[in-house]
Amino acid sequence: MLASVRQMRALKFDWVIDLQSLARSGLFAWLANGDFTIGLDDAREGARGLYDLAVPRPSFHTHAVDWYLEVLRHLGVPVHWDFTWLPVRTQAQAAVKEAWRSDSARWLALQPGARWNNKRWPVEYFTELVRRLAGDDSNLRFAILGSRADAGLGERIAGAEPGRCLDLTGRTSLAAMIEWIRLSELLVTNDTGPMHVAAAMGKPIVALFGPTEARRTGPYGQIDRVTRLTSLACAPCLKDTCAYQKPFECLRGLSPAVVHAEVRRRLAELQPDNSPNLEAPSRP
Repeated sequence: MLASVRQMRALKFDWVIDLQSLARSGLFAWLANGDFTIGLDDAREGARGLYDLAVPRPSFHTHAVDWYLEVLRHLGVPVHWDFTWLPVRTQAQAAVKEAWRSDSARWLALQPGARWNNKRWPVEYFTELVRRLAGDDSNLRFAILGSRADAGLGERIAGAEPGRCLDLTGRTSLAAMIEWIRLSELLVTNDTGPMHVAAAMGKPIVALFGPTEARRTGPYGQIDRVTRLTSLACAPCLKDTCAYQKPFECLRGLSPAVVHAEVRRRLAELQPDNSPNLEAPSRP
């Protein structure tokens, strides 16, 4: 760590930008000893006290992406969208097609994991969703994404339709995961990292939200595609533990039937040839 700090200081940065704004990242930003250090005005761990300028969130519901972009505006850096989000990685795409014959069917991607347990739609609901969708269309297949930690979830979901599910939990690189999302027609996902990958590529999403606030951290450009239970006064609570009398009701109350209907509606919106929609999401 000391060697890293010495190396950072030797580089004599003009700007040090910290978008994580936690105690550890703020400390490293300060130790870098740049000419100007800027971060987010986030009170979680006191990092803002280590910056020359802490950029406030314009409002409680301002999306995290727009808050990050405020940093650029304070630095006088123009904001534009004239670039390609996550361009195709040819080698990774070819490896996916060769290893799993991904061109052989219509694919839906499923992301059953999440860092917080109370952000996970119940695994038994995912299995029921697969059964329902498999009954709708004999050409549909399901790619189950996730890390090694999600292997148990992947195994249970794949067991619903063994011949139609490909359990990829713990079996893909980050680049391969991105290409799987790209080739799939739609992603059904909890509030987690792959959701943001899909949003960045403009991939159709059915995002299942419980304790978190979609307007702050939902799929950018597709907030209207979030499915959530609106009848609970405690949701979104923004907490990683559940204290409600019916634990995890904010997600357990989202029935497979409701999500199935939303997936079918989204699939019906796709192009007639059912090819993936790769256009970039509209920006505010």
